Amino acid sequence: MNSNIYVLLLLFSVFISAVSQILLKKSALESHSSWLKEYLNIKVISAYFLFFCAVLIDLIALKFVPVSFVPVIETSSYIFIIIFSRIIFKEKISLKQYSAIVLILAGILIYII
Repeated sequence: MNSNIYVLLLLFSVFISAVSQILLKKSALESHSSWLKEYLNIKVISAYFLFFCAVLIDLIALKFVPVSFVPVIETSSYIFIIIFSRIIFKEKISLKQYSAIVLILAGILIYII
């Protein structure tokens, strides 16, 4: 199979990791009736399940993608988190965050080229 498919798999893995982080934050912002329900609720369990899936996807993709490429793809998680935070939590995106997005994208492009 083409290695580009596995690079997309890595990117998908980073995406679902970002989704799981958002689920954990949503759960942390809620009040829970007990400490057990704080850690054993559908959002937390789903988030850790997604993390587990992301690791499995990473392991599959690493058979075909150079390990040196993984940190480059992993940096895209910051972009996903900023976008999700804006959409879901209505957080403002600061000038520093915009600058960070540009630098991350530039770094990824420089590595690919």
